[in-house]
Amino acid sequence: MTLRACNQAANQVSQVAYEMGMFGNYQLRRHLYGELKAAGLSAQPAQHVIKKVADAYATLRGLIRNGRLGGPRSQWRRKAESKPIAFRPQAAQPFDDRCLSWQIDARTVSIWTVRGRLKNISFTGSPQQLKTLALHRRGESDLIFRDGMWLLSATCQIPEAPMNAAPDGWLGVDRGIVNLATTSDGTNYSGQKLSHYRRRMARIRAGHTERKNRPTRDTFTCRSCGFAGPADHIAALNVARRARVAWVFVNMPNDRAMESEVSASRAGQPDRTARRKPRTSALGR
Repeated sequence: MTLRACNQAANQVSQVAYEMGMFGNYQLRRHLYGELKAAGLSAQPAQHVIKKVADAYATLRGLIRNGRLGGPRSQWRRKAESKPIAFRPQAAQPFDDRCLSWQIDARTVSIWTVRGRLKNISFTGSPQQLKTLALHRRGESDLIFRDGMWLLSATCQIPEAPMNAAPDGWLGVDRGIVNLATTSDGTNYSGQKLSHYRRRMARIRAGHTERKNRPTRDTFTCRSCGFAGPADHIAALNVARRARVAWVFVNMPNDRAMESEVSASRAGQPDRTARRKPRTSALGR
């Protein structure tokens, strides 16, 4: 009931914003805050509904400005620009601490609804999630209804750990649009399972570079050796390999005694290295 009411109000705000060409948070608040309050929303939920709509249009403008929906004649762009943004009846809704309070020790929450405030609602999570929640939760939380379950997504501010000055390995991470992050060990943090690609990823890259190797934005297929897979995953593998190679060369020991011995043994001999062409690593091609 609460999510439906908030998203119905969001669709109303979106319609007005689209018709008036007015997409700023404060502009919409001046024109529509009173109407949302009269429709039964409390002060904070009404402001969050307006901000959700403003953020959605800001995201859409960013996608258009960066060419993510194609050029002015693109079908995707024309479709996105031809109608107001619509919110699903069960779309997530943000709550701040005045509308949703956490009792961490009791593992309960108190939350505002259109029918009044509900108290002592139990929640749970993994031990690590509960520990992070107790130590680092800050700011808003999102109420989500997914697959028949009610979920709370809490904002946590976790301080950065100090950098490891002496790593014993490397992990490549490629950040993208379709896939939020893909690591060189085959983990996809957008939810897609890449297990059927991992054996392919172990094959040696051919070093063949050509535009046609990327038939689509999300797919890599080497036209020389047939090496193929998700482009994000392969990029992450390359990041890890290049980092490993760079680390070796930067930290290679420089033994002066050994250099002197080699120089003495080659005294009077022609310099063979002068005739050699410098080699280029396959990873750098």
